Amino acid sequence: MPKFHVSRSIIINAPQANVFQLLSDFRTWTTWSPWLISEPDAKVTVSDNPNSVGSSYHWTGKIVGEGRLEHRRLVQSSLIEDDLNFLQPFKSYAKVVFKIDNVNEGTQVTWSMDSSLPWFLFWMISMMKTFLGMDYARGLNMFKEWVETDSITSKSSVHGVESVAPFRMAGMAASCPVEQVGPSMEKTFSAAQAEFKRLGIPMDREMISVYTKFRIGKGVFEYISGYIIPAHVQIPTGSSLKTWSLPVSKTFRVEHTGGYQHLGNGWSIANQLVRHKKLKQSRCGTFEIYRTVPPTPDAELITDIYLPLKG
Repeated sequence: MPKFHVSRSIIINAPQANVFQLLSDFRTWTTWSPWLISEPDAKVTVSDNPNSVGSSYHWTGKIVGEGRLEHRRLVQSSLIEDDLNFLQPFKSYAKVVFKIDNVNEGTQVTWSMDSSLPWFLFWMISMMKTFLGMDYARGLNMFKEWVETDSITSKSSVHGVESVAPFRMAGMAASCPVEQVGPSMEKTFSAAQAEFKRLGIPMDREMISVYTKFRIGKGVFEYISGYIIPAHVQIPTGSSLKTWSLPVSKTFRVEHTGGYQHLGNGWSIANQLVRHKKLKQSRCGTFEIYRTVPPTPDAELITDIYLPLKG
């Protein structure tokens, strides 16, 4: 059977022993799980002695499916090895490992998974690696913030299907790997702002990023970042600004409040709910509109996520 490996790391400003204690205790997982955010009322059962060999974490829900995680090996302060059994919507097994190392900057946590797919699903491996990698990164970001600050600045509100008025935007086009979208977009916005200033185009409307393509197999986003502009504004020939427009459309909207490092949570919720509700997405592109921007504190940043729908 085709095998695959997924791994993501993060550095946490906390003692190694504390990080191990929190990671090995299944009771903490509902706080930072990257999957339960899409179904917070899913049923979770944690066994007695939740931080010892043989203890387990079982979940079941309509969106997140059903599965069971069990501690198989614990090496104090440095290693957690788990057996992961997915039960619904399909059965599969994976080995999950948390490697915890003391580094100069703090404690490095590396979360990895080794699994396989039936031979006839070999074509899904690159997609599975991309999406699981995104999930692991989201979970580690939430775990890091929770350990360091005792809170997580990420909250999503589902608004559901809404009609959006027509609009037009202009910005700079770029592409980057999923894990580099934050710094890449920061540079792209800076370039767009410089070009807007050069051309004398007002930047008095909302900032926006449009994801025009997602090359799933390579884990690469193609996007345009800039500003919503009035319909009458003309972009001069030869400008590096690109335009994108949307007619009156039905969309699925999720509002995310919190730091940009957690925006993937809102996107995950939106995509999972659209699939669960069997809504059909338009291929025109997805987008996020920044209702508040820095220097607004992370806890007060509001971003609307939109998935255009067919019909």
